[in-house]
Amino acid sequence: MITLRMCVGHLLRAGVGLYRKDEFVGKARRIFSAWICRDLGWVRRIGLALSLATMSIVPSVAQSASPVTPSSGTSLNSDANPTNASETGTVSGTVLDKDGAAIPNAAVQLKEGEFSEQSVSGGDGTFTFKSVPAGAFELSFSASGFATLHESGSVRAGESNELPPVQMVVSTTIEVNVSQTRVEIAEEQIHVEEKQRILGVVPNYYVSYDPDPKPLTARQKVELGRKFTFDPVALGIAGLIAGVQQATNSFSGYGQGAQGYFKRFGASYADFVSGTFFGNVVFPIVFKQDPRYFYKGTGSRKSRLMYALANAVICKGDNGRWQPNYSSVLGSLAAGGLSNLYYPASNRNGAALTFENAALGVAGSAGAGVVQEFFIRKVTPHRHDQSTNP
Repeated sequence: MITLRMCVGHLLRAGVGLYRKDEFVGKARRIFSAWICRDLGWVRRIGLALSLATMSIVPSVAQSASPVTPSSGTSLNSDANPTNASETGTVSGTVLDKDGAAIPNAAVQLKEGEFSEQSVSGGDGTFTFKSVPAGAFELSFSASGFATLHESGSVRAGESNELPPVQMVVSTTIEVNVSQTRVEIAEEQIHVEEKQRILGVVPNYYVSYDPDPKPLTARQKVELGRKFTFDPVALGIAGLIAGVQQATNSFSGYGQGAQGYFKRFGASYADFVSGTFFGNVVFPIVFKQDPRYFYKGTGSRKSRLMYALANAVICKGDNGRWQPNYSSVLGSLAAGGLSNLYYPASNRNGAALTFENAALGVAGSAGAGVVQEFFIRKVTPHRHDQSTNP
C-alpha cells in the first residue's frame, strides 16, 4: 500500500512540477489478496412349536422345575452358560462409593475363560452371579460418573463367595481447550501478508485480504515496518526514482554525476523510510490505529470506489471501529517536514513544501486505495481472502 502511495504521490508531484515549470518532478512517496433400507424379509421366529411339543412329552420335568427368583442384584443372562451345579459356585458382592454409599445400577461383568456373564447392582448396591464355573475369574465394574474398576477372585465348586465391598472412585475428566489468542492470530495473518508481493516482486505487506483481520500490537507494527523498510525491492525502487530524477535534472541542487545520483537516491530512500516510520509505525502506535488497507471486494463498483478513496482520510482503529486517519495525515506532515532537512536549499519552501507534500501524500493514499481495490489483488499471489468479487 505504501509503495503505491509513494508512486502515485510521485506522479502527482511530477504533474505539479510541469504545471509550475519548476523542478518539483521528484520526491516519490510510498510506491507500488437413506439409503432406503429395506429389511429384506421379516425375521420369523420359529421353534416355539417344537419347544412346546418337547415340553409336552416330559411334563413331569416341567412341573418339577422350580422358578428362580433374582436377588436384588439381577443377572442379565444367568442362563446363558448352563453348567452342572456340582461344578459351579456363587459370587456376590456390594458396590459402594468412597463414602460407603451404595451405587445402584452399576454394570458388573464376570469373565472366566470362555464363560462371561453380566449383571447390574440393585438399589442397595448388591449383585449376584450364580452358576459360576469353579476357578479364577475377573470382574469389571462401571457406572456413570465413576472410573471403571477391575477386580479378580476365585470360587470353588459348591461355594458361595461373597466378595469384600467394592469401592468405586469418581472419575475426573480434565477438559483442555486449546485456542489461539488474538495476538497469535494476528501474527499468523502478518506472516501471510509478508508473502504478498505484486507480480511476485513488489512488497504488498500493508494490505489485508483476510475477511476477519485482527488488530496489530505495537510490537507487530514495528516489526512489519522494519521488514518493509529494509526489503531489497524498496532499495531498488528508491534507486529507480533517483535515476528518473537525475535524467530530468530534478532537484538540480544535487548536481549530476555519481555524487548527484547518490544524493537523490538517499533523499528518495529517506522519504520512503520516514513515510513508513511516521505513518505506519509511530502514529499508529500513538493513536492505536491500524496502518493497513482492508480490501473490500464486495458491493457495487461505486461503493468500492468511495470506500477506497475514503481510506485516505479514515482508517480502522485497534478497537475495530472506523475513525479519522490521524496516522496517515500526520505521518505525511512529519515526513514532509523532515524532507526540508535534506533537500537542496533551492527546493525547500518551509511550511508550504511541508503541507504540499502532506496533501500529495493524502492524494497518493486515495489513488493507491483505488488501485488496490480494483487491480492489485489479481496480481498478488500468496494472499489469504474469501472474497467472491474479482
